[in-house]
Amino acid sequence: MPDSGLKGTVSALWHSESVQAIESGVPLVGIFGGTFDPIHNGHLRVAEEIAETIGLRELRFVPAGIPRLRHAPAASLQHRAAIVGLAIRGNSRFVLDEREVRRHGVSYSVESLRELRREMGECVILCFIIGADAFMKLADWHSWRELFGLCHFIIVARPGYALASNRYALPQELEDECAQRWASSADSLKYTPSGLVFIAPTTLLDISATSIRAHIAAGKSVRYLMPDAAIDYIAANHLYSGGG
Repeated sequence: MPDSGLKGTVSALWHSESVQAIESGVPLVGIFGGTFDPIHNGHLRVAEEIAETIGLRELRFVPAGIPRLRHAPAASLQHRAAIVGLAIRGNSRFVLDEREVRRHGVSYSVESLRELRREMGECVILCFIIGADAFMKLADWHSWRELFGLCHFIIVARPGYALASNRYALPQELEDECAQRWASSADSLKYTPSGLVFIAPTTLLDISATSIRAHIAAGKSVRYLMPDAAIDYIAANHLYSGGG
């Protein structure tokens, strides 16, 4: 849905109670999924800036259970969730959501978004935060087109990816789906319940979970790459070092 006339199209998309909620300030809730193997300061800085830019009421970190399209994470889902909880402690807007930790079997984002929509009701706008690399592969996701009816997409353009400057870098099927969905401003997200795609301007810290795991395995310091509480937990549980 294009930016122009967003307010005018709301009544066709939402029932009257939802329209009234928008006019009085409907809350936006961020959903930040990922393996977080482990979570690091790059994730946290992006989350903080998006929460501020979009005006999120809260931002839920959802550690993935068993991913379908990538190798199994190095740490167990229980450990990864615990590290996330420690890393976000002290930020009142950040929430650990363990629904995929508790779910059996392969983890599908669409299931989590369906659940969140049922739990939060229609008068909350869900904003799904996703890296540009992951968004490029969205057409491979389970029931991917349904996602546009459940949430907005907030794209974080990682270093080295062209999507932030070239929307036509998308695979054709995804480019066609997104053609009328690009939002030029964060304010646009407030006036329709779902379906827009916004590229968020964020500080891109070139930190990766892969490099952090490699540092730990080599006995090198990861101080200042992730919160101290997370580092202490990893050390105490011998994660990523070959000892656990």
